[in-house]
Amino acid sequence: MLLRTVVRRDPRWLLLACNALLATTAGLLLPTALAGAVDMALNGRLDAATVWWLVGLAGVEVVGDAIGVVLAAAITARGTAWLRRRLTSRLLELGHPGRFEAGDAVSRLTGDSAIAGGFAVLLVNLGITVLTATGAVVALALLDWRLAVVFLLSVPLALLLVRSHLKLTADDVATYQEVSGELSARLLDAVGGLRTIAASGRADQEAARVLRPLPRLAAAGIGMWRTQAKMIWRAGLLLPAVELAVLTAAGFGVVAGRLSVGDVLAAMGYAGLGMAVVGQAAVLTAVQRARASAQRIDEVLTVEQVLVGAPGSAAPGAVELRGVSVPEALHDVDLLVPAGTFLAVVGRSGAGKSALASVIGGLTAPSSGQVSRGGSVGYAFERPALLGATVADAVGYGTSLGREEVLAACRAAHVHDVVVRLPDGYDTPMADTPLSGGEAQRLGLARAVVRDPQVLVLDDATASLDTVTESTVERAVESALPGRTRVVVTHRAATARRADAVVWLEDGRVRAVAPHLALWENAEYRAVFG
Repeated sequence: MLLRTVVRRDPRWLLLACNALLATTAGLLLPTALAGAVDMALNGRLDAATVWWLVGLAGVEVVGDAIGVVLAAAITARGTAWLRRRLTSRLLELGHPGRFEAGDAVSRLTGDSAIAGGFAVLLVNLGITVLTATGAVVALALLDWRLAVVFLLSVPLALLLVRSHLKLTADDVATYQEVSGELSARLLDAVGGLRTIAASGRADQEAARVLRPLPRLAAAGIGMWRTQAKMIWRAGLLLPAVELAVLTAAGFGVVAGRLSVGDVLAAMGYAGLGMAVVGQAAVLTAVQRARASAQRIDEVLTVEQVLVGAPGSAAPGAVELRGVSVPEALHDVDLLVPAGTFLAVVGRSGAGKSALASVIGGLTAPSSGQVSRGGSVGYAFERPALLGATVADAVGYGTSLGREEVLAACRAAHVHDVVVRLPDGYDTPMADTPLSGGEAQRLGLARAVVRDPQVLVLDDATASLDTVTESTVERAVESALPGRTRVVVTHRAATARRADAVVWLEDGRVRAVAPHLALWENAEYRAVFG
């Protein structure tokens, strides 16, 4: 169980428990010490030792609580960091396309990991609460066994309240966590498409789409708060009733001479400590949230991974697809790309162009069929994620290549002149680098070129360049990587015309493979380019 592992891997919860035990012991001794001080004061005497004992117990409790806060924060932070590392590693292992939507994955990384990471602290708090209640009952029995019996009559009702609270909050908490992830996924999608949304004038409709799960979230949240409110007001009624019963029993003890006035004060204190469990509605809800969060994390850690088999053998730079299918994208695709070929991939939106490029590049495993590929692959995207502290790091990301190789790749991608004009050149932090869409694409292309791949896959990677610049970049890349296979997803007829061959996709199937000029005679092919 994931939560059990979270608790076991960080033994500092034992230190937290020992500190809490010390503070709890001081708290249990405090009512007795206060009772003794009251009795001494009523008898007209109060020695210094009694006062110092009382002050010492109060000081231990206060200092213990302060240390507990620091330890709890450290344990929670460490548990959260461990869960996030495991979750991040697993999400990366699952590869592309992701099994979980980006926003939902972020929700699990940020929210669920933080909640589940504090489970050890919650357990210690609940354990100490139960121990405090047990100690309070023992202290009542030491004062007068009748007081303990009166108090114990309320225990079944208290346990019923706790059990009812846990049962009623379970579904609401799980739904709340799930819908939070769904909202995050929709919001992240909307933020990524802000310019498109604004340009199309669909801000209101998109806001409605993002917020559509909100009623379910509100219902789950209201359900949790209603359950917690019931727990609180019932506990608020039970605690005075128990205290009144104990006070009545203690009054009879005073009349019978078994108890002093100070003992009555102590009995009231122990009655309050004994009922501490039913006052932990927030902690009990937090335990349920931690369990729900752990289940969401465990979904990622245990999901079945689609293993990407090693590609079949092929000549260096050659690619062959036999009966390749990808759900909702490609259907029974056969394709042979000889080494050194410049292949253009065209088709209407949704035809499966990016899916085909992803399969060729090894980013997506086909559900059926066989992919044979010879040599390494370089990949460039329409919207490259430029990772790294500096521009040089972003271009050389994932490699150990030096500055000269990075500069050569940037020259091939015709982005060197842009980089050298930056404040610190190649050492400019990426966060401080203003790039246009075309400049970002050329940096992404340089990142692919620097790997010196046998197969270069460009998924609309030059879409933001004008046709003249695109042609110049193509010639430079061909010069930097002579004789390499290039697979280019494009929407431009000029690019398709420069290719050795064109793959025309339609509804996830290969309509034709031929030179551009031969296909241009077909009106439907011409319509692909608008």
